[in-house]
Amino acid sequence: MRKTLLTFLSLFIISMLIFTASASGPVFWRVNTRAEVEKGDAVGVSIADNGTITLAPALAEVFDTKQAYIWAAAADNSGNVYLGTGHEGRVFKVDATGKGSLLYKTSELDVMALAVDAGGNVYAGTSPDGKVYRITPNGEAKVFFEPKTKYIWSLAFDAQGRLLVGTGDKGIIFRVNADGTGAPLVNTTQTNITALKVDGAGNIIAGTDPGGMVLRISADGKAFTLFDSAQREIRDLAVGRNGEIYALALAESAGSGSSNAASGSSSASPAQPIDDGGGVTIVISDVQTIDSPASGGGSSSSSAVSGGGAAKSALYRVNANGAADTVWESKDAAAFAVALDANGQALIGTGQKGRIFSVAAGQKPGLLAQTSEAQTSRFVRAGNQTYVAASNLGKLFKLGGATAATGTYTSSVREAATTAAWGRISWIGEGAIELQTRSGNTATPDSTWSDWSAAITNADGDAIKSPSARFLQWRATLKRSAANSPAPRLREVTVSYLPRNVAPKINSLNFLSPGIALIPLPQPIMEGGGDVSGEGSAPISIPPRRVPQRGAISMQWQAEDRNGDSIEYSVFYRAANSTEFYPLKANFKESYFTVDPNALPDGRYVFKVVATDAPSNPAGLSLTDELETESVEVDNTPPTVTADAPRVSGGNAEITFRASDATSILKRAEYQLDGGTWKSVFPSDGIADAKREEFLVKVALPDARPHVVAFRVFDANSNVGSAQVSVGGK
Repeated sequence: MRKTLLTFLSLFIISMLIFTASASGPVFWRVNTRAEVEKGDAVGVSIADNGTITLAPALAEVFDTKQAYIWAAAADNSGNVYLGTGHEGRVFKVDATGKGSLLYKTSELDVMALAVDAGGNVYAGTSPDGKVYRITPNGEAKVFFEPKTKYIWSLAFDAQGRLLVGTGDKGIIFRVNADGTGAPLVNTTQTNITALKVDGAGNIIAGTDPGGMVLRISADGKAFTLFDSAQREIRDLAVGRNGEIYALALAESAGSGSSNAASGSSSASPAQPIDDGGGVTIVISDVQTIDSPASGGGSSSSSAVSGGGAAKSALYRVNANGAADTVWESKDAAAFAVALDANGQALIGTGQKGRIFSVAAGQKPGLLAQTSEAQTSRFVRAGNQTYVAASNLGKLFKLGGATAATGTYTSSVREAATTAAWGRISWIGEGAIELQTRSGNTATPDSTWSDWSAAITNADGDAIKSPSARFLQWRATLKRSAANSPAPRLREVTVSYLPRNVAPKINSLNFLSPGIALIPLPQPIMEGGGDVSGEGSAPISIPPRRVPQRGAISMQWQAEDRNGDSIEYSVFYRAANSTEFYPLKANFKESYFTVDPNALPDGRYVFKVVATDAPSNPAGLSLTDELETESVEVDNTPPTVTADAPRVSGGNAEITFRASDATSILKRAEYQLDGGTWKSVFPSDGIADAKREEFLVKVALPDARPHVVAFRVFDANSNVGSAQVSVGGK
């Protein structure tokens, strides 16, 4: 066990030594991993799984709805795109040239679902008063179907051209004929049917909330739970070329109307269908599902279902037998949309800066593109073109096949902890790339920051021209190269800087109780020799052991260095009535010290601890901090005790003891008769608060034989003085 613990501590310290920088030299900020790169903002660039930045497919804004949200999107056979928005319940039409117009305004707040039939008629499902409108190509509309439910979340056409309506808050799927007559096809005890698709075999694929299930429903209404995720809601579905199903799941409500409307938390498994004359009802058993809270972390891929409880959102690939693989998941990004592009690659739209991730079979996910809006809410294919619908400002973008002509990546803000002198910036990559920097003293860039510097085009780098400050940011611009030149690829950026040295700070300094000494314990040893602390590291140390020692005075303190410098300490002393300090011990690393009982004569003293970062800084550049204690008594001499002649009367005796101490007040006194139990006695004036006290001891003598009365007195530093007298007898 001990060996295992020491091995763990050694490995931990090795990692600290590798990754912690000291103010004695420059700090190097390297950005070369996907996790680090994704902290920045990508405009017109993609981020591969290994962190490489390249130009993204062109993402051009096509139409601005001037609405806050685009909840639904669909396309007709002519290449027109239709958008359902909130919170004014509008449906927009955008033609193949990008010209957009209002097609119809419903009387409800939100258009949550859209579908288009072969004749170009648009069907719009609304909430919170669930209705389905049928809108002709020229904008004439009427209520086509009203299922008497609160929400309509999803619409699709089955193989026979009948409209399927997924509803909430009763979790019913309706099947509606061309004349608008409809009836429940499937009735579940799930709260919401959040997504509907129809596969190549004519099966209906449905996503649910709050059980987070994928149901496969035959044309006659027979339902089968194909996949039961660990998340709360199946947000969106896509069907692949070979019949595989891509299910996008959310652990909790993330702005979804269905999640907000949902109540309860039940998973489901279908039982025997019950014919109620209007369709098939599936009885769902209630099994509580607990979603683990999302934690920090980026996107990742896996070859198997990972449980999903820790993932905020996940994309599963489910085959016809219900076997599922996790192809993408994220602990911090909420995902809202999934689609398959012309190459069968899955596109995932998120609420993390409107980012779009992509993943192909057998490959790791990458950041494909980033919109200008907060959420990528829907994908829609119109002919051979993929469109992206965004929310928070409801806009439609066209995702091109060719890369953008130019793209920029802006890094996260680097904090140097103190004002820093910037060194050089360089990078590893190829193609047309240029870098710029800016600096400031606020954590978020604002108007007080410097302007972007002139462009640096040499990958070997150049001196950073931004003024010294606490924060720095860099921006990379990638440009499409000529046909015979390599495409721009940025693999790593390195920034060097030297933080201004800051003095260490002693935050607290305290005495232990008198008579307690601090003894150092053996520290963990790194394999290969050497202790676990190192310059610039955050050392791990075992606290000292406390042991009793007469006359010992121990002090402990806490100190820090914002530069991460190694700190050394020195302890000084002076007499309380003097101003001149003298050294006791110099240049040690422990944050505690015990004054040896014989180091100083009895008296009252003030101690001072001085901290310096000299081990990490060149001569002349080191800084110090110091802190003085309150005055404290050093007293190693016991009190003097004298006794008057005893006064015996009958069977009682009285003895007056006088005690004095040159340095400390007398704290307490005790007496005993013939070696018996010690008993407390107060001074004659009632309070032990002076250096001289008189005590009157009264004892009852058990007989006339000689007896011994012993007396002892303690001073404030636990020194003990004593005396004894004989009483009685002849």
